[in-house]
Amino acid sequence: MEAKKQPLIITDKDRMRSWSRSVRSQGKTIALVPTMGYLHQGHISLVKEAHKHANLIVVSIYVNPGQFSPSEDLSTYPSDFHGDILKLMSIPDGVDVVFHPHNLYDYRTDNKNKNDIVNCTDSRDDCKNLKVEGVVSCVEEKGTGHETWVRVERLEKGLCGNSRPVFFRGVATIVTKLFNIVEPDFAVFGKKDYQQWRIIQRMVRDLDFSIRIIGSEVMRDSDGLAMSSRNVHLSPEEREKALSMNRSLLKAKSCAEKGQINCIELRDLVIQAINEAGGKIDYAEIVDQETLEAAEEIRSSVVFCVAAWFGKVRLIDNVEINI
Repeated sequence: MEAKKQPLIITDKDRMRSWSRSVRSQGKTIALVPTMGYLHQGHISLVKEAHKHANLIVVSIYVNPGQFSPSEDLSTYPSDFHGDILKLMSIPDGVDVVFHPHNLYDYRTDNKNKNDIVNCTDSRDDCKNLKVEGVVSCVEEKGTGHETWVRVERLEKGLCGNSRPVFFRGVATIVTKLFNIVEPDFAVFGKKDYQQWRIIQRMVRDLDFSIRIIGSEVMRDSDGLAMSSRNVHLSPEEREKALSMNRSLLKAKSCAEKGQINCIELRDLVIQAINEAGGKIDYAEIVDQETLEAAEEIRSSVVFCVAAWFGKVRLIDNVEINI
């Protein structure tokens, strides 16, 4: 029986960078799979995709407070680090490194200003006490610490950006930080988070990162529900209702392929199906695959993106339509 590969676990960013530079000096290539942990088969598929492109695989596990606002579900985001390691070890050829930093926004070299830093990886309560005008993330505080953000200004608007205004700058910033620390040749992102994937592609192009971004197809459970770490919070009844997302998207795709190209009619089809199932729509939009601009009629390749609430759980899903 073949022994399972034990990954090297690195928590320090300087050590992570040193490891990457050492193996790259030997002519080896690195693929990074960024995650927030609580891994499922969707994440595993990203690692398997990474193996097709690089010699060595780094999986980062870090729940990024920069993409959560104080009112969101950071403190309840599921975590199982030991289970994550076992799942990674079950993959053929495994992974080489798990980068698991404690706090990538804490720049203290001593404890003198310990109380000045808001660390929302521990609790959301600190965020709720911030005296900052406008929408903030869970790493913004009263005057010291992290204040540099990466914005992909047009692509971050619309879709998830409407209801989560700090989300994509938080994603772009933490991915930039991970790229600067890990220095990969490739990075793999799931296309379930379609807007996120396109934003990272655009960021890498615009900022001249020497990294190839790979989009991996949506992984689904046997019932069709897109895999998500948040699915664990669904009750059996809510999960059944959530199946309306994929079913209605597939119906809309079928209608489009048969000639129904009016986007309003296709949107209404999906919205009605989700509402009737008991979901609450956040958005349902048909947009160009590259620009993410809303389409009135399907005349080129588009993606139908949906976000909806089922109970207290917000889920996203999408389907590409190429006609």
